[in-house]
Amino acid sequence: MQYHSLSLANQAGMEVDIVANGGSDPHLLLRENPSIHIHEMKTVQLTGISKISGALTLVLKAAIQLILLIWFLCSRFLVPMSSLFRFERHFGKMADGAFCVTKAMKHELAQNWGINATVLYDQSPEFFHPTSLEEKHELFSRLGNSICSAMGNADCISVEKEVEDRNATVFTSTVDGEIFLKPNRPALVVSSTSWTPDEDFSILLEAALMYDRRVAATLGEEDSINEGQLWIDIKNGKQFIYPRLLFIITGKGPDRKKYEEQIKRLKLRRVAFRTTWLSSEDYPFYLVVDMFGCGLPVCAASFSCIEELVKINRNGLLFSTSSELADELMMLFKGFPEECDVLKSLKAGALNTGSSSKWSTEWETYALPLVNQVIG
Repeated sequence: MQYHSLSLANQAGMEVDIVANGGSDPHLLLRENPSIHIHEMKTVQLTGISKISGALTLVLKAAIQLILLIWFLCSRFLVPMSSLFRFERHFGKMADGAFCVTKAMKHELAQNWGINATVLYDQSPEFFHPTSLEEKHELFSRLGNSICSAMGNADCISVEKEVEDRNATVFTSTVDGEIFLKPNRPALVVSSTSWTPDEDFSILLEAALMYDRRVAATLGEEDSINEGQLWIDIKNGKQFIYPRLLFIITGKGPDRKKYEEQIKRLKLRRVAFRTTWLSSEDYPFYLVVDMFGCGLPVCAASFSCIEELVKINRNGLLFSTSSELADELMMLFKGFPEECDVLKSLKAGALNTGSSSKWSTEWETYALPLVNQVIG
């Protein structure tokens, strides 16, 4: 919705009022746009509700009240169909227009819901782009403490904390003021999640464990090897054919603590996890399409219409099991950072995908005509 708001303000020339729950700060571009006005809803704590013959669950949907009010006042409105539940099924028909993000969803809405929606593909906005070496160094310097702090005991990344060079990060170093990427730096893997039961995050944890074990087996390491000595070798610059992996997982949700405890119990030599919530300016990777805008290829869980977004072997890969994901990690990162041709090819494809179509172009082509039609 942040992108829609920016487009309504900048491309349609409208005054935009956003009514939303509080929480994370929106992007700086919204906060500084004089045509966008953000109204944060107050959180109401309900007390004194007693149980009556069992558990009583009270759910208040402010959106229902708002839609009914808009309909009563004969106002015209558009609905982005991002979820398909009974709420959207019933009240979506009251809208004067609707958007959806895939052709498969458009077909479902038309066939089973009686809603004619316009397909508006998510695309990366212009401010998503590959970062320069200087930007990477500045970001990793700023996030150094959180990156080097292990979630439990020491891990293959936290050993970097002991390096005395204050101008170095886990990924970069400086020589006479010039910034370099470290040859034995870890490969950075990012993922966002809502930490909810419908997202089976255990697939990623199992794949990370498999990668760790398979690399050790490939290198002929014994199970009894001293991981402390391995980390000292890594800290001193030793390179291996397979790199360390640093997973940065961002998001908020009810299951976060549960999975953090599972991560702490994993016995990993070459893999580390960090869970954090970064600002929208620091972490431009919320959607697959935003990753493409930054030239970042994607390993995505396979589902019925994912191939509308991810083109296999062109800008990403698909997996259905943790073993398949582990296989892909082994294939992508073998020879990292220089001799990993598959990864480089997918990065080029992702960048091409992100640069060939931007959000502003997509919105002006498909959304703006519908907006103009609805408002008359």
